[in-house]
Amino acid sequence: MTYTQIKLFVKIAETGSFTKAGLELNMTQPAVSRAISSLESELDILLLLRDRRSGVQLTDAGKQIVVLFREILGTYAKVDQVVAEEKGLQVGTIRVGAFPVAAAHFLPSIISAIAKQHPGIAFELYEGSIDELRSLLETRMIDVAFLMPPDGEWDTIHIYREKMFAVLREDHPLSSMSVVPVKQLSAEPFITCKAGYEPPIMDLFERAKAHLQTKYIVQSVNMALRMAEEGLGFPILSELALKTLPPGLVKRELEPNAYRDIRLVVPSAEEASHAVKLFIRTTLALFPPQGIPDSEQAAQ
Repeated sequence: MTYTQIKLFVKIAETGSFTKAGLELNMTQPAVSRAISSLESELDILLLLRDRRSGVQLTDAGKQIVVLFREILGTYAKVDQVVAEEKGLQVGTIRVGAFPVAAAHFLPSIISAIAKQHPGIAFELYEGSIDELRSLLETRMIDVAFLMPPDGEWDTIHIYREKMFAVLREDHPLSSMSVVPVKQLSAEPFITCKAGYEPPIMDLFERAKAHLQTKYIVQSVNMALRMAEEGLGFPILSELALKTLPPGLVKRELEPNAYRDIRLVVPSAEEASHAVKLFIRTTLALFPPQGIPDSEQAAQ
């Protein structure tokens, strides 16, 4: 196997196309086909299924091998970074995943700080749901991600604990209260936002010994707010998501308090590249961990 074959196979897996992969790697279609055929012959297994309608699909073996190939490419990148560092340079690519609220809050400052000091470092940014980010980490498509517990068997660093609030219409009977007891929300139709809010909200209602009456399930904060504007129910959202509220809505603290933890997650902190370790150091310098739970403080 050659570096070119490995890189090509990973690119085909990501683009789902021989043609697109060839264009990105500046290879002709015949060269792409020969390289993949040679790779499959050497391994003596089928890695890709070619179909004119559905495009290129990975076989079961191909799905496992593409993860290993990404790890191999990561090792090549580490070698390049060590050599560059010895020459007084800082190069590499950092593939970062974040859910929308975290992306907007953390990434601009981090990327700006790194770019000023190390202009040779490139970034690939992936924005998606919590489940999508976990999948990208598992398949090594990204190097580091902003996630919330539970965060798998990876290395994690607590970054931020953000408070959560009930979002109500101004004309809602409970909006006159500065702090709303969770038990008083039991009879209200609840709007569940799937953007990583479910675990802390379930925990909140369990602690309050209250019933959660979910009526609507949405995928984004914006949709939850729009439905709240229409008086269809109330969501519970985090402070970072509520920096600005649409007219007619108010946020209220909850009793008991509710929080959501944000963590920086890598498959292995020890095995991370120099560029990823730089990203972690920069993140901690710009955003010193806030509100770390006592149990995590003891562990650190």
